[in-house]
Amino acid sequence: MRPSWGGTLALSGLCAITLSLAACAGAEGTAPASHDGVQTRLLDDDLVNFQVQMTGATTRDDVAAYARCAAAQYALIRGFGFARHVRTNVQEQGGVWTADAVYTISPALPRGLQTLDAEVVAAACADQGIPTV
Repeated sequence: MRPSWGGTLALSGLCAITLSLAACAGAEGTAPASHDGVQTRLLDDDLVNFQVQMTGATTRDDVAAYARCAAAQYALIRGFGFARHVRTNVQEQGGVWTADAVYTISPALPRGLQTLDAEVVAAACADQGIPTV
């Protein structure tokens, strides 16, 4: 029997969140990052677009982590246990960072390398103070 990759994939997503949170902390004397809002748009039954905005982010990974947290919580709200990353476009203008991210949500672990165990990721987000939907 082949081992399930769910734990490994959830862990790699968790590691990405943890790494990006270190960047959110900022240097001594700088203002902390501000999570300024999430907009969700259901594109299809299992395809969701997340528009997130931050100020004070230091890297693209900060705003991508915010979108990932929103996707994890949204999956749970809809009664699904998993999400799969499709794409994320990040932009920064005048210190305001935005991400336009698309995820699929599903009740079972989807195929692909960029999958999220929604419960694990949402819990990590809450522990780290990253707001969700």
